[in-house]
Parts: sequence; C-alpha cells; structure tokens
Amino acid sequence: MNKSELIDAMADASKLTKADAGRALDGFIKAVSDELGKGGSVALVGFGTFAIKERAERKGRNPQTGVEITIKAAKIPSFKAGKTLKDGVN
Repeated sequence: MNKSELIDAMADASKLTKADAGRALDGFIKAVSDELGKGGSVALVGFGTFAIKERAERKGRNPQTGVEITIKAAKIPSFKAGKTLKDGVN
C-alpha cells in the first residue's frame, strides 16, 4: 500500500474527504517526526511506539575495495508494534 492508497483507505474508514484524510496523514507524519527529532517518543496504545534508538560506531568494509572503514554512530527511528496490532496480523 502506498501513501495515496492509505489516504483512500483512511477517507473510506473515517468518512472524511480524501483531501482531509491527506492533511490528517501529513499532520500525523509531521507530529511524529517533530517529536522524534526532539528525542521523544510517540506511544499509541494497542498500535505501537515510535522511538529513537542509538546505533554505536562500528567497523565495516568497503565492498568494492575491501578497505576497512569506520561507520559513524547514528540515531535511528524505530517502531515497536503493540499487542493489538500484533494480534490483528496473526
């Protein structure tokens, strides 16, 4: 499912117009991104939790040359599914 198909599904499920559903989805994405950018997390009970994980610096290899390189530490967005979402999938 791509973004436009998700907007269509949201509009059908919520009786919103496609334009309103699109704005709602864009607002949700911005709110989650802003909160994660501040180092926070977003928990939606039953659905899941969006959070930031720290990835440590590590060694890697350039696949073309085989030279060892250092991969910098990074902050990575993550999602942990909640029980209701897990149960709905299984």
